[in-house]
Amino acid sequence: MARLGLPALLCTLAVFSAALLAAELKSKSCSEVRRLYVSKGFNKNDAPLHEINGDHLKICPQGYTCCSQEMEEKYSLQSKDDFKSVVSEQCNHLQAVFASRYKKFDEFFKELLENAEKSLNDMFVKTYGRLYMQNSEVFKELFKELKHYYVVGNVNLEEMLNDFWARLLERMFRLVNSQYHFTDEYLECVSKYTEQLKPFGDVPRKLKLQVTRAFVAARTFAQGLAVARDVVGKVSVVNPTAQCTHALLKMIYCSHCQGLVTVKPCYNYCSNIMRGCLANQGDLDIEWNNFIDAMLMVAERLEGPFNIESVMDPIDVKISDAIMNMQENSVQVSQKVFQGCGPPKPLPAGRISRSISESAFSARFRPYHPEERPTTAAGTSLDRLVTDVKEKLKQAKKFWSSLPSNVCNDERMAAGNGNEDDCWNGKGKSR
Repeated sequence: MARLGLPALLCTLAVFSAALLAAELKSKSCSEVRRLYVSKGFNKNDAPLHEINGDHLKICPQGYTCCSQEMEEKYSLQSKDDFKSVVSEQCNHLQAVFASRYKKFDEFFKELLENAEKSLNDMFVKTYGRLYMQNSEVFKELFKELKHYYVVGNVNLEEMLNDFWARLLERMFRLVNSQYHFTDEYLECVSKYTEQLKPFGDVPRKLKLQVTRAFVAARTFAQGLAVARDVVGKVSVVNPTAQCTHALLKMIYCSHCQGLVTVKPCYNYCSNIMRGCLANQGDLDIEWNNFIDAMLMVAERLEGPFNIESVMDPIDVKISDAIMNMQENSVQVSQKVFQGCGPPKPLPAGRISRSISESAFSARFRPYHPEERPTTAAGTSLDRLVTDVKEKLKQAKKFWSSLPSNVCNDERMAAGNGNEDDCWNGKGKSR
């Protein structure tokens, strides 16, 4: 009987040795998990060298595992950081697009105003000389208010332009009637005749219409780009819920606990998780698309009759035309004003001749030569700027509803669509 027991004992020892050898071979799979865990800056003492019983795991599949409880907790935090990082990268690109376009448009607009003011000043100095310089604050105030409207917005453009033409009429009325003395009260009466007499022809009406709609459209467009930039910046900051955090851990790192360190999450699996984690961002999509459509409508107007470049570039010529119209009709305008406001008081004889010689107003605005204008604002044109922004706006449509799939297209987050038979599905390596 003893001899019969020896083979059985040897057989038992062989099976036991094989089991020990298998266990030893199995334990080697944790070394790669440990190495990657430590490479992320975590404590190597958290990571077992051999597979251990996984009853302590709360999210990842239990059974034999390479993850300790500490590893699961740290992987949970890491999965949140990974998720936030990829979402942030996706959004940062779009935010940078809007930020750069806003900066370019803002720079263009401000330089356009500066060029228009410089052009008017240079040409009026050459044409009217000292006469213009003595009254230049009227024009400086016009551009100051236009800039203020663009930056702050609390300017009534129609009222401001009405005031500009009224002030210009007062100054010119004095100049063309320099033999008279006018009190401030008399000049106030003169300004009331601006609309009735149309001393500047049809220029004020046309310019008011052009400036008002062009400036409103330009400011709206610029503000819209700034709003888009800020919205993307705020919405890109994600704070995963507890449910999302569990799902992220299961998707990104639970495979490591089973020793599958090179297997990436399945693409469809990733998409489902991302749709849940980015549900709030997805809900924004309808309003976002409406906003993009509204911006595209404003862009279309900027390319047409609301083109601020075509309004501001020749503004000096238009104002000069108005001044020449006033000069040509000064006698009729003056007679009607005298009838309505009363006869003015003549200046003393000695002052009349000096006043007339000082304010001779017979100059004519010289012809407009395009080559003499300042260089195009910001090294581009409004048409080129708007065309570029329109393209970026169209690309930004459905951004939030597309964000889950765009996140999963990142190779750090999921396997490609072609690797659906060799990927992590949350439980194991499978489809």
